[in-house]
Amino acid sequence: MKISVCGKGGSGKSTVVALLANEARAKGYRVLVVDSDESNSGLFRMMGFDHPPVPLMELVGGKQSLKQKMGQPNVLSETHIAPAQIPEQHRLQRDGLMLVSIGKILQSLEGCACPMGVLSREFLKKLTLQEGELVIVDMEAGVEHFGRGVETSIDSVLIVVEPPLESIDVGQKIHDLASGIGIRNVWAIMNRVPSEEIANRMKAELEKRHMEVVGYIYFDADIFGSSLEGKIPVNGVAVQEMKDIFDRILSRAGMPPG
Repeated sequence: MKISVCGKGGSGKSTVVALLANEARAKGYRVLVVDSDESNSGLFRMMGFDHPPVPLMELVGGKQSLKQKMGQPNVLSETHIAPAQIPEQHRLQRDGLMLVSIGKILQSLEGCACPMGVLSREFLKKLTLQEGELVIVDMEAGVEHFGRGVETSIDSVLIVVEPPLESIDVGQKIHDLASGIGIRNVWAIMNRVPSEEIANRMKAELEKRHMEVVGYIYFDADIFGSSLEGKIPVNGVAVQEMKDIFDRILSRAGMPPG
């Protein structure tokens, strides 16, 4: 299964990705996390690594060389790509978790992120999984990646929403775009929920918009404390809630429990 994690900027997508990846690994899945967000550079720390992987964009010589080099012999020119085929310098691994990065905007005036969107789309399309393997994609904020067709090979979309209405509005747009290209598994996860009352109000608003809620994560001080070090907690409220969320995802997607 390939899961795309989407949402408004600042909604907590990367935190959800890291929590979800850790829980999937705890359930026995081999997990590949794809960092497809060209702006946020901190996911590698949340995943427990000291440095980021060399971006896959470097395999094709950077953004300027993408078009001509995509057809030249390298792993990205293969018809099918297994996680183990990714060159070692472009992947980080620990305890059944693997992290790869598409690329980042590092300098002013270097141009738009469209080539990274193309690379994300083609890489995910060619990526083939074996039984017991799972891919979790940390998407860029907003909805532009749908315009680039990045989700065309995605099985499931997880939308991270916060209490502000603007976050729910963006979430609904993501839901409609994902459903419009035939993705059947589209769920919302409510993040940073301050109280049960707010949780109930959010759930009612999402359901009114025909968005299926797969779970919620209450405001967790441990998350904010760990985030000052660029990490996520190994236990606490959010970790426990992710256990239930992942179980529901597996059940609704018809996947084995691990």
